[in-house]
Amino acid sequence: MCDTLVALGNSTKDRNIIFGKNSDRPYNEVQLITYNPGAMHSKGEELKCTYISIPQVSETYAVLLSQPWWMWGAEMGVNECGVAIGNEAVYTHESLRSIGLLGMDVLRLGLERGKTAKEALTIIVALLEKYGQGGGCAYNDPNWMYHNSFLIADPNEAFVLETADVWWVAEKVKDVRSISNGISIRGKGDIRSDGIIQHAIEKGYCKDDNDFDFAVSFSGSYISDKPSPLSRGGKSALLLNENKGNITHEMMMKFLREHDAGICMHGGFESTGSQVSHLRKGKQSIHWFTGTTLPCLSIYKPYIFPVEGQKYYEPGPYKNVDLEWYWCKHTMSKSRINISKLRSLESDLLSKVEKIIQEKPYLTKENIITELNKINQEAWIKAENLSE
Repeated sequence: MCDTLVALGNSTKDRNIIFGKNSDRPYNEVQLITYNPGAMHSKGEELKCTYISIPQVSETYAVLLSQPWWMWGAEMGVNECGVAIGNEAVYTHESLRSIGLLGMDVLRLGLERGKTAKEALTIIVALLEKYGQGGGCAYNDPNWMYHNSFLIADPNEAFVLETADVWWVAEKVKDVRSISNGISIRGKGDIRSDGIIQHAIEKGYCKDDNDFDFAVSFSGSYISDKPSPLSRGGKSALLLNENKGNITHEMMMKFLREHDAGICMHGGFESTGSQVSHLRKGKQSIHWFTGTTLPCLSIYKPYIFPVEGQKYYEPGPYKNVDLEWYWCKHTMSKSRINISKLRSLESDLLSKVEKIIQEKPYLTKENIITELNKINQEAWIKAENLSE
């Protein structure tokens, strides 16, 4: 269960793209902020993903990820080129595979290999068509499997990609868009996998070319043109549309803390990590990650590329959970957290980062990185103090 949102420049206050996601996972599953630098790779090198190995490419980009501790892939993240991706679990008519690439694996692969949102989309669908998606999606639970949808953005554009095993349809975002655990692209989308309509006809999902509607055909369910505002998907769409033209990264954080429909999810499944990326065209993008469970009980900490000098963990997978990880400490202390102090601290961080952005004409790129490094470290230190 997750929610991923995006607002293009024609819908935001400062005309830059804003991306956000809550990752909803089993409540006790640790999710770490990890960093993997860009690298050149040798010909013939193999890459071990969560369940299968695939050939490595010659060059990969630096990535900042929000990563469940036990898997190779990630729930969401961003690369040094400003590409941000979030995925959602979806269920379709197509059979589930017990082995393959996890949706989280192809998300990370899209970030490591894609310089733009469109390039990442092309890479992801090629991987799905070649290797398939499959495998248990929770630690030691081979039975929890699903297909995936993705929201892929960069500072210039964004796409929704929805899949049913190796079949897929993609839609270019026009202004605002959200996805939330159900396939949602109506009709034929903007681009689609070769043969998908004929496949749907042969399977009896639709009668003919004119009857093909990806969301309806592949889910077999009635899909309302206007989802209920009581649902997470309906509420996220409502929040985006009601604020179109004025959306800020701070507002996106508030959207991800919404409780009436459960965008900030509590319970056996919880929002175990959250990301907001301010994708600034022609400028350095700023990325905000909680690195903790429940965004309503967390602060977003700012990141900027290059990430060295900011707080992160080495990329997974890990063999065991370390109770010294801040995610674990925060979870054990969340009942004692003072919300007003938390919001005051975050407001101060937002103001400090905004001041640096506004002063950019007077600061060098190196100065900006140095100042953001300091604020990132300050954010983590103060957050840890509040959790003691």
